[in-house]
Amino acid sequence: MAFVAFIMKFIQVLKKIHWHYWFILLIAILFFVAVSSFNYFTQHFDSQNSNKEFVKWLSPDETANYIFTKLYAQEGRLTIFEKYNLYVHDIMHPRSFRSDLGVLKPVSFLGIILIFGKIASLFSYKIIPFLTPLFASIGLFFYYLLVKELFGRFNALLSVFLLSFFPVYVYYSARSMFHNILFVVLLVVGFYFLVIINKERSKVKICKSYIDIKKYIITALAGLFIGLAVTVRTSELFWLAPILLLIYFFNIRKTNIVQIIIFLFFVFLAFLPVIQYNQILYGCPYYGGYTEMNYSLDNIKEASSKLIKINNSLPFSRRIDLIYKIKNSLFPFGIDLNKSFKMFCYYFVDMFPFLFWGGVLGLVIFFKNPFKHQKKHFVFLLVYLIFSYLLILYYGSWDFHDNPDHSQHTIGNSYTRYWLPIYLGAIPFASLFLEHLTKKIIKIFSCQHNTFRNKLNSKLLAPAFLVAVISLIVFNFITFVLWGSDEGLIYSVQKQNEARREFKRVMNLTENNAVIITFYHDKLFFPQRKVVVGLFNDKNMVAQYAVLAKYLPVYYYNFTLPPEAINYLNERRLKEVGLQIEQISRINYDFTLYKLNLVEK
Repeated sequence: MAFVAFIMKFIQVLKKIHWHYWFILLIAILFFVAVSSFNYFTQHFDSQNSNKEFVKWLSPDETANYIFTKLYAQEGRLTIFEKYNLYVHDIMHPRSFRSDLGVLKPVSFLGIILIFGKIASLFSYKIIPFLTPLFASIGLFFYYLLVKELFGRFNALLSVFLLSFFPVYVYYSARSMFHNILFVVLLVVGFYFLVIINKERSKVKICKSYIDIKKYIITALAGLFIGLAVTVRTSELFWLAPILLLIYFFNIRKTNIVQIIIFLFFVFLAFLPVIQYNQILYGCPYYGGYTEMNYSLDNIKEASSKLIKINNSLPFSRRIDLIYKIKNSLFPFGIDLNKSFKMFCYYFVDMFPFLFWGGVLGLVIFFKNPFKHQKKHFVFLLVYLIFSYLLILYYGSWDFHDNPDHSQHTIGNSYTRYWLPIYLGAIPFASLFLEHLTKKIIKIFSCQHNTFRNKLNSKLLAPAFLVAVISLIVFNFITFVLWGSDEGLIYSVQKQNEARREFKRVMNLTENNAVIITFYHDKLFFPQRKVVVGLFNDKNMVAQYAVLAKYLPVYYYNFTLPPEAINYLNERRLKEVGLQIEQISRINYDFTLYKLNLVEK
């Protein structure tokens, strides 16, 4: 009887759950299955040998993140020792790795490695490729909760549905060893807790005073998740820090000193493992793997210190120079308004016109009757406009050429993943436009066709129109992410299948301790083979190849060389260091495997 009573009580609890949550749960499950299938079929599924794994990635960053995450999960360390680098000045490592006296270390931010590595250590390293789809699915729930707090249930439901098909969110959930989805999800969770801090209060009377326990717990959660987000992409502090200060400014009367201390403490607590490993790996708690970023941090620290200590005798021009030094360190690639605007047009206006123009029209509707909106709406809009401007200006001034064809503007170029917060912030405004448009059309039918309203319930007309419009948008999103460019997921699957065949042939033709010099395929061959990213155009590098050839079999894998290039190398460039190149095998239409042999000078 007790069990039956428990079941009945459980059913009553389930009935109280709003149907939106069941709908989002279904979307999240379907999203996870669909997105995870990309890695399953390109990595863990082999039609010829189901027991053979092929866990390879399409970019150097993904490769490095996966290798170090797996290493951390299995052995609790973040370094790989390569003794032969001691002979060749640390040239033997893939891209997105660095080598310091033979010790290979990650270049990128450590957050994703530590978070995913800790989770994988509790289960199995085999779940690593599927963790980003899992977090992205969870992110759909918290995105709904965040938007619901700002714009209501219906807008939140539309927004989360659009997000679940949005090409960039889908694409980088499938390309699961990039940082950006994890960063955005953790940030959404953190901002959700920030928004609800003062929504409800649960007070307990202690020592004749009220302590809002629930508020402090929520504040701690906000600090923890925002801190975790910062560990995943620490560089985003350039816009995240001022945004947090702005939010605090608008809530200064509702925030006490205890909340500030709790928030900062949990941010620090989340960042503590990164500080520890920064000290171990790079010799400084705030250094990372990016040498340029470390240099910028040192410049900012030095210039800020001088500005604080300045006195009246310091010339005004010197003060301006220090300010410019800080600005140049924060924006190491400069500020180019024209280029930023062009990149914004390429990667937002042109690439996602439904979202951009829907968001613009949503903003128009927002300002059509501004007095009906609450303070939180204007704070959100101001926050959104400020961080969007900073992101566009910062990353838009850079030159990213992830696609070998520099004239192509594709979803695989870095702008799209760096601007994920901009896209997510625009979706609620696009949903606002869809919601408004639906109501307008229903109103027109209701006013002009009173008999029609009697025959056809307007409650059925609204969903039908909305479903039609959303179906058009979803169809556009799906086709774009699958076939919209040569970096669409369908083409990426084809590239992975070709890479699998390439990998097998090269592995069969080279020794286990072989070194492969390559310019594009380091991400494919490492760690099964040692790799050097290089060509023959640098005499110093060629001299190091000769040193390596004394200890290990050395191969060169790149575009097929014409006979005249082979002759030049054997008669001039390689001969000078006692090497000769010979063709081993033509691997495919474009690439050939060569071997470098020692010969008498």
